[in-house]
Amino acid sequence: MPQFFIPSKDQMSPIARDYSETARYLGYQKVSVPDEQTETLIKSAAAELLEVIKPQAVYEQFDLSVEYDEEAGTGMVSFSDFRIPSKDLARNLRECNKVVIFASTLGAQCDQQIRRAQIKDPVKAAVLQATGAMYIEKCVDLLNEKIRIEFEEQGHKVRPRFSPGYGDVSLEVQKDFFRLLPCQRIGLTLMDTLIMSPEKSVTAFIGIKA
Repeated sequence: MPQFFIPSKDQMSPIARDYSETARYLGYQKVSVPDEQTETLIKSAAAELLEVIKPQAVYEQFDLSVEYDEEAGTGMVSFSDFRIPSKDLARNLRECNKVVIFASTLGAQCDQQIRRAQIKDPVKAAVLQATGAMYIEKCVDLLNEKIRIEFEEQGHKVRPRFSPGYGDVSLEVQKDFFRLLPCQRIGLTLMDTLIMSPEKSVTAFIGIKA
């Protein structure tokens, strides 16, 4: 059965202060830091989006079969009625006997705030884009941690998440996520271009090893 996850305000508030992560999405590295004006914009964008985002996720676990041949450079991942030939995903999920798939989003209001800024203030829009990227990754981290704790308490090990579009896994796989998960219940849809709407959304596999 699919399960749903909605981070609390207490979980979200510390995330809002991760200004360095937003700066990283803007292209700043450890050796360079934003100037005072940019730092002010980053802090303002974090507060602005925190008021409108509605992070939530849906996830479900499945029994998993993985075939992986490192020498041949081949792999096959199978669960439910899903089969995908992928060396990279099979490598990530090797030795796992279960997989969790999830979809997570910040909600439509985040996209709307960014679009409004793009018309009036492109610089602010760029900072909002980076802030949205920071928020969705942090929200997914919260979900990932929840799943990790649940399965480690049962004596299992949890692999790093792996998203469609990485390595040799095509974005076409998004169609299977939307077929297997009730994504519409968190306000998430998949366009013909295979881009999700709202834009600040993530899907991924998480391997579980007994």
